[in-house]
Amino acid sequence: MQFERTQIYRVKAVAKTLDVSVATIYRAVESGALRAHRLGTGKGAVRIPGDALLDYIAACERAAMKDRATEAANHSATPSLGGVA
Repeated sequence: MQFERTQIYRVKAVAKTLDVSVATIYRAVESGALRAHRLGTGKGAVRIPGDALLDYIAACERAAMKDRATEAANHSATPSLGGVA
């Protein structure tokens, strides 16, 4: 499933598509990393706009690239022992 900017998605469908747990999606919503809407009273139903999903995925990709760059920089800054044991 590809996400359409103008569609609204259920948490379970998002979790399945991203191959993560439903709890992961709820944590992203609760932390504010993933924008969502609550419908109804009480706990309500959570729905996630497609544009919010696309923004969230892009932010995750940027964070992963930043982590990889940091890891690579740390690895290259580690002096080599030149085979000395």
